[in-house]
Amino acid sequence: MASTRNKNTPGNYCLEQRQSTSPEKWCLYKNGANGYAHNTKLAGNGLIQGPMPWDTLSHNPADIESFLFGINSTNLVNPAPPLTPQLKHIESANVFKKPDIFMPIPFVMSKDQRPFPLP
Repeated sequence: MASTRNKNTPGNYCLEQRQSTSPEKWCLYKNGANGYAHNTKLAGNGLIQGPMPWDTLSHNPADIESFLFGINSTNLVNPAPPLTPQLKHIESANVFKKPDIFMPIPFVMSKDQRPFPLP
């Protein structure tokens, strides 16, 4: 006897496949909520810096982190080479432009004058 339920139809099969791959796409999406930004910039004037992935600021973040934690620092058989960080150049995103600062002429107080008397 043939199946009378909706379990073996092509439409139901596609629905089941979409339900199983949809969470995977959501978790593995590179530009998701906890992923990388489309255009990474540092916070500038008027902004607060948000969280950034660990490898956004340099090309060798694992080496820098190992150096900061002191991993392989006491290895006498094969000592670690000196660390040269390879930092990335990231621009700042500014909301407004800061006006130029005008510095006043330095104040010179003459010592041969008395203050103005108050009544």
